[in-house]
Amino acid sequence: MSNVTLKVQGMSCGHCVNAVEGAVRRFGADAQVDLAKGTVAIVYDDGKVSLESIKEAIEDQGYDVG
Repeated sequence: MSNVTLKVQGMSCGHCVNAVEGAVRRFGADAQVDLAKGTVAIVYDDGKVSLESIKEAIEDQGYDVG
């Protein structure tokens, strides 16, 4: 299992939290958004999904991943 914390720009409300966490969880990963910090902490199985795929899924929701 791998752990990573990503900076996500554009999140401002509960809907944003749900969108980002939902996008990550579709891969069977765990996500915890910290709205105040503008980050998402992710625990994922890098044998099943790449970090790049997770970033793309978040970006597909309309957010910028830094």
